[in-house]
Amino acid sequence: MFDSSEIIVGLEIGTSKICAVVGEINASGSLNIIGVGQARSRGVRKGEIADTSLTEEDIRSAVVEAEQMSNAEIRSVFLGVTGNHIRGFNNRGVHPVVSADREITEDDVQDVVKNAKAINLPQENHVIHAIRQHFHVDGQDRILNPVGMLGAKVEVDVHVVHGNFNRLQNPIRAVKGLQLEVDAIVYNGMASALALLTNEQKELGALVIDIGGGTTEYVVYTDGIIKHTGVLAVGGDHISNDLAYGLKVPLGRAEQLKIEQGSAMVDLGCKGQTISFAGEIGLPIKSVNLEHLRRIMSLRVEEIMLLVEQELAQLRLLDYIRAGVFICGGGARIPHIQTLAEKTFGMPAMLGKTNSISGLKSALDQPEFATAIGLVKYGSFQQKKRGQGKGFLPSMAKLGDFFRR
Repeated sequence: MFDSSEIIVGLEIGTSKICAVVGEINASGSLNIIGVGQARSRGVRKGEIADTSLTEEDIRSAVVEAEQMSNAEIRSVFLGVTGNHIRGFNNRGVHPVVSADREITEDDVQDVVKNAKAINLPQENHVIHAIRQHFHVDGQDRILNPVGMLGAKVEVDVHVVHGNFNRLQNPIRAVKGLQLEVDAIVYNGMASALALLTNEQKELGALVIDIGGGTTEYVVYTDGIIKHTGVLAVGGDHISNDLAYGLKVPLGRAEQLKIEQGSAMVDLGCKGQTISFAGEIGLPIKSVNLEHLRRIMSLRVEEIMLLVEQELAQLRLLDYIRAGVFICGGGARIPHIQTLAEKTFGMPAMLGKTNSISGLKSALDQPEFATAIGLVKYGSFQQKKRGQGKGFLPSMAKLGDFFRR
């Protein structure tokens, strides 16, 4: 059995499934996925816990399955969080260099980052991430590391992701109720982007859209840095609800029709076609129009894409996305969703594939596992920082403060 200190576990508490992924860093320093566990999610709505006891049962099932597959004992997890209360924005911190020789030190860097994090958020909100973008020294832009440079003033741009404290604490408490520790909480959209994008794609500029059961997360990278993040409280479950209402069928049947007959585009070949199936017990055979079904789906998926496109257009970010759109999550399985994304954004779109990660091919090739795999990748970065003696312990202390508040 693996030593629990050698493994990294990502846990996604999703609307349609709970997923636990176990990874290890091999001798060459690369990440290897060695186990996956999943369970149907029964107590989550729109990415947030609505029934704690059911959710704890489902988490336990996923974790046990992941332990059995990886032959490892899971004691702690990197926990993904989402919900329409999560927001992201860019902020700048400023710090005067007070040393006599004006040389910028590591302490100056820590102070300017601290100033950038000292933002005027509502009291009930908590900062999840403050991601460094670029430094500026005396007007010189796009500096990656100012330590050792001379200057009178150092500034830093950060992307801040924050959310409601109590709503963030709910999934943490569910995990801790199972005697598991939470190494860190991670915004799901960022985890998905970590799993899918190469450094070259981040430099070129890329948009990652993760369409889950109850939420859609999206992240924009430009010039190698996160420039924008967002969450929509719309996902695959809303498509099923639309079909149930529009086709006048039970929700379970609508979900089945979505998977078996659905499409993000209405093609000419489906005109005049009908699908017949046995009705519920005691009811006659029912038929639905295939074109009608696909039009309902297409309108909802297009709405999701348009909401993202309109926000990015307003922020003038679309021209900086040169690598294209990368789609993941369960919604990535909808046929022709790439075609609809290309039409909406006016740029290439593709299904996201995990990169620079080895291991279980059955997990790496599944778009719905991108978030959990990205959580493991995030954890591997934190483990490397810990090995270098920095970065990890402060985040643990911060999470302790999170519980004590």
